Amino acid sequence: MIKVFATTWCGDCRMAKHVLDARSIAYEYIDIDLAPEAAALVQRINGGFRTVPTILFPDGRVLVEPSRLELEEALAA
Repeated sequence: MIKVFATTWCGDCRMAKHVLDARSIAYEYIDIDLAPEAAALVQRINGGFRTVPTILFPDGRVLVEPSRLELEEALAA
């Protein structure tokens, strides 16, 4: 399952959620402001930064702050 590490105040996170919801794609939404262990993972992935959205795919691909087009292309692949 796709994991979306995000925050409620992030516009790019809302866009990613909208794209996934519009395509009826199952995903786990993890608010890093509420989950310290998830925030630590995001920081490890992003060189110490809490960059969101950070999206992990089951096949190991990672998208960080993707544009709508980048996310749609990744979902189509």
